[in-house]
Amino acid sequence: MEEQEPSSSKSRTKKSNKRNREEKLEEPVEPESQNPVAEKESLRVKIQLFQDQPNKVPPMVAYFPSGYNPCKTNLQTQDEEECRGEEGPNKQSNPQRVKVFRNTAEKKNNRLQVVVSPSGSNVDFVGTNYSGEAAAAQVCRYSLGVLDKETGSLKIVPIASNKIFRLEPRVRNSETANQDASNSVKSELTSEKKDKLGELTALYGTKKDRKKRKEIINLNKEVDPESQKSLDKKIEQVTFDKEALANTTALITRNIPPHDLSATTPPEAYPLDKIILKGDWDFLGDIYDLLQAGAEVESNDYLRFVCNRIHKLDAIEDEKERRKLSGIFSFITHLVKFKDMFSMDHAASAKKHKIPSIISQRFSTMFTDPGCKILSDDKIYHLISYVLVLSLHADGFKTDPSDIAKDLRISVVSLRPHFWNLGCKFSRENNALYVILPVPLKFP
Repeated sequence: MEEQEPSSSKSRTKKSNKRNREEKLEEPVEPESQNPVAEKESLRVKIQLFQDQPNKVPPMVAYFPSGYNPCKTNLQTQDEEECRGEEGPNKQSNPQRVKVFRNTAEKKNNRLQVVVSPSGSNVDFVGTNYSGEAAAAQVCRYSLGVLDKETGSLKIVPIASNKIFRLEPRVRNSETANQDASNSVKSELTSEKKDKLGELTALYGTKKDRKKRKEIINLNKEVDPESQKSLDKKIEQVTFDKEALANTTALITRNIPPHDLSATTPPEAYPLDKIILKGDWDFLGDIYDLLQAGAEVESNDYLRFVCNRIHKLDAIEDEKERRKLSGIFSFITHLVKFKDMFSMDHAASAKKHKIPSIISQRFSTMFTDPGCKILSDDKIYHLISYVLVLSLHADGFKTDPSDIAKDLRISVVSLRPHFWNLGCKFSRENNALYVILPVPLKFP
């Protein structure tokens, strides 16, 4: 009997369950109670998509990563004012002051800065669309939707700069310090990055890139202060010749390059090594490198005097002499372009011309006056005398002055006194005017 009890209990359970199911089926179905929370409201709206319009300011979207809640601050301020009984126009309904700044530079006018200043605090929340988080790669487009249930319209508009402003807290007194610190960090990172890229180019770059890097280094190279100190010490130990000092007055009044009155040949009369110094030749290889690469010397970059005499370099077989003449051409070009840089009428012609830093520093010492933006007449005459002497060297001390006169933008007639001041004479051959340099030098 004990073994049959579980089977009888199971059968009773099954019968009771079946009876309950039948009763539920027979009961009338009552409507379910309407729950407003569970229901989903459906709206039929008209979507309007607006494009960015340049004459209108799009909305700006920002967030506070620090946890600052401007809405909560507004409510707290209103409660405090109500407790104090403040009403009327003096009531502050918006304790935050929001300002938007735009960069006025022509190429940076799309840069924006949003500043939120809570009242009664010396902390500002600042965000930009060009730095920090906004400088990261943009992989999507942001838009702002405004739903109007009454009219049944959904307006979708683009946000400013397609960026979400991250408003970081900044203490007002330390804003300038933060900017200086960020600028210094950026400059350090930029210089460090350039150095590493330069090292990689020197190791694995192409021949063209390595050559370009070397030219940039030469252009930015400046005088070594230690070398300058040692040079000053050597100058102090030099013994001066009284006769040479007596003749320096003529050199100063005439504004002419270093010369030798006792010279028996024209090249010795105006020694080239005293006009173009030994350290200058390393930075005068631009024309030589162009010809070695098979490129043409364009008239937009070089003087008419140089372009009309480039064929002389092809006729020279000696590599040393070819480098020497091409260096003279480069030095003449730098001199004339330097003159144009300080000229009010022709400054634009030399705007894109690059003079190596060491040569530019030497020109500034020789031909400019401190604090002056243009060259004085004496300095211009001094510079022209250097150009004319080098033109004589380039043409074998028998030159046609018409080309160099056009480069200097003066007439041949106005150039004659400068040649006479150098001890030159004019001769006419086959209806062509030439300038020659007789020796020994005799000044008028």
